[in-house]
Amino acid sequence: MRLPLVYHPDYVAPLPPGHRFPMAKFGKLYELLLTDGVATPDQFFEPELLPRDHIELVHTHAYVQDYCSGSLSPKAMRRIGLPWSPALVNRTCVAASGTLLAARLALQTGLACNTAGGTHHAFPHYGAGFCIFNDLAIAARVVQQLGIAQKILIVDLDVHQGDGTAYIFQDDPSVFTFSMHCDINFPSTKQNSDLDVSLPTGMEDDAYLQTLAHYLPDVLSQVRPDLVFYDAGVDVHEGDRLGKLALTDAGLRRRDLQVLHTCISRGHPVACVIGGGYAEDMEALVYRHSILHRSADEIFRQFQL
Repeated sequence: MRLPLVYHPDYVAPLPPGHRFPMAKFGKLYELLLTDGVATPDQFFEPELLPRDHIELVHTHAYVQDYCSGSLSPKAMRRIGLPWSPALVNRTCVAASGTLLAARLALQTGLACNTAGGTHHAFPHYGAGFCIFNDLAIAARVVQQLGIAQKILIVDLDVHQGDGTAYIFQDDPSVFTFSMHCDINFPSTKQNSDLDVSLPTGMEDDAYLQTLAHYLPDVLSQVRPDLVFYDAGVDVHEGDRLGKLALTDAGLRRRDLQVLHTCISRGHPVACVIGGGYAEDMEALVYRHSILHRSADEIFRQFQL
């Protein structure tokens, strides 16, 4: 048994030339994992299109209908930051389905990784910050509805607060939201996660990892989740243009190993998503995202899952 990975060619949808969202990274990540021998083709599972009723467990019918039909207002589209197209609608639904598939695989094997996901700025009735539908929230709601997991922990280590996720689950004790993010960064208006840890600009590897180690074990002991969603955003990296923290590649690896080892050693299955990453250097960015899958493969082998 090898680490289950999730990918679909439709994770890449066309964007206008020069658009600042690095859409190509998803396909390049898949290719890098194969080229570097981190994974083989038979490790990959391909998600199906997410049913509309699954999306509407989190998002309002009106918002889902307006987005999918292309009838959102120009203002609402600007808030998302991605130009509408049928291909992007399809991509959005397939990527969210990939996170759900990763969750189901994690519940079967103990650990699984999507090669997309982490759209944590999407609220029930609108999208923002390149996030249209909240894949983490949708996957959490669906596994609960299916009865295969009830208590959910979302560990969000993207550099930006998971504001949409925090808002969605603010009155729901069955889902615990833990966001560790740069304080002075998007979004300007923060929501209330169950646990928010705000970090100062410029924080480096050791201080970051010590902070994480201070909180994560206690959260696991308190929540005792049936499933953990881990948002492994690499926009905490010193080379990220939207980040403001200062982790290195080695720091990312230590972070991912720390999260996965802490959860898996306590018997909590983990479904991973890649989160944000916005470096100018595409090759460097794709490698940073691949650190999650390299680390997960190491943990999967270590624990013989």
